[in-house]
Order: sequence, then structure tokens, then C-alpha cells
Amino acid sequence: MDREISRREFTREALGSVALFSLFGILKGKDLFAAPIRPFAEHWLAELDRIGRDVKSDALKQVEWQKQVEALYSKVDLADFLKMIDFETLKKKLDNYNGKGAMSLGVNFPKIEGIPTKFVFGRQLFAMKKGRSIVPHGHDSMATAFLVVSGNCRGRHYDRVADEKDFIIIAPTVDKEFGPGGTSSVSDVKDNIHWFEALTDSAFVFNIHVNGLKTNPKSPGRVYVDPNGEKIEGGKIRAKRSDHDEMTKLYG
Repeated sequence: MDREISRREFTREALGSVALFSLFGILKGKDLFAAPIRPFAEHWLAELDRIGRDVKSDALKQVEWQKQVEALYSKVDLADFLKMIDFETLKKKLDNYNGKGAMSLGVNFPKIEGIPTKFVFGRQLFAMKKGRSIVPHGHDSMATAFLVVSGNCRGRHYDRVADEKDFIIIAPTVDKEFGPGGTSSVSDVKDNIHWFEALTDSAFVFNIHVNGLKTNPKSPGRVYVDPNGEKIEGGKIRAKRSDHDEMTKLYG
């Protein structure tokens, strides 16, 4: 049976009232990680990895994974999280980026004794300048989750209702502004098509992704569509299939 993680349960199991990412203390080789709170960090990462493995194998349904991963994201203390991923170094890479679309930056977690270094999920940080976008696309055989860590974005999601040869029928589900701490998620069955546009001078979005879901035999990957398509019955949109270059040209 799918198990939802409540805030109370999570906190109780992980030693109580400690702010989450003051947990992650090893930065640039310095162990700032107090022994009594180390189990809390281990628990959080273990939960993120566990639900990732469960959704990959279909032991956890995709919509339930979306609920649980966003609940875990909501426990993050952003100030400590930014230190943990060395955000000050990462964000400088955007200064010299003059291209369209979003930069994709690799994210390394600190090496902490007792915490695994390999996880079922990949991770990255999307970096955008104002007006630039993570362009409209969906996914095959992937479950992904987003956490805005700096700046503000307009985020749009669409359900993927039906696939056609040259089009995908989509239905709008989310259109709102996301600020720091804002979360959203994507699966094969809910909010599959997504599009984030930076509203502030810069915006950074942390992402994890679990590839190769058992329930979808397709190869994991992106599926690009143009959401500004023909409006059809029931508020749906007949969105033309596209590719990265075309979507970046139009919306990047």
C-alpha cells in the first residue's frame, strides 16, 4: 500500500525539531555536520531515494510519488540547501550565458560518511535569465520534480491526454507564479507537459528525475510540443509536436 509521508511522522522518525539542511555540513572538505543530526539527513535522502525506487518499479503509483516528493521538498530549508549545493559558485555560471533557454548545471551533494553517493534519481539545476524559459516539453517514462530555489517563475503544466502522430492533445492544469520554495512535479499520468519562464532577473530551479519507469516501455526522454495550438472541445489544446531547437527559438 502506498505510504504518504506526513510532516509529523517524518520529523518524529528523523529525530525531531532540526532544520533539514543545516544537516548537510560537509562543504569544500570541512565537516560541519554534528553527529546527533546526521541521521536526519540520512533519513531525508533515504526517503527521496526510496520513493524514487518505488515509483520506478511501480511499487508506488506515479501520482502518489508526486505528492510524496513535493512533501519532502517542502521540508527543505532553502538557505542551508543553497549552501549544501554550493549555489554561490553555480549561479556565477549564468553571468556569462547569453544563449536562449535555460542552462543545465550539474549538482553534487557533499560527501558525508554514512550517506550513499549513488541514488536512483539524477539531479540538476536549471538557470535562467529574465524572459528565458525551460521550454515547453513533456517526458516519456520519467518522473521529475522541481523546486524553485531562487527567483520567480511562471510555471505552466498540462495533462497529456492523447498522443497523435504529429500532435499531442493536452489540457491546461497549472498556470501560476512560483517563488523560492515553490514545487511542482511531472509524471506520465499527471501534469506531463511543463514550461517555466523566468520573471525575475534570474531564476534557478532544482530538479530530480527518475528514468525508466516500469509502466512505460518507451525510452526515457523529452517530448517537445507547442502549447499554443488549436483550442478544441473541453478546453483542450491540439499541440503540434516539435523539437528542442524550434521550441527554443519560439519560447527560449
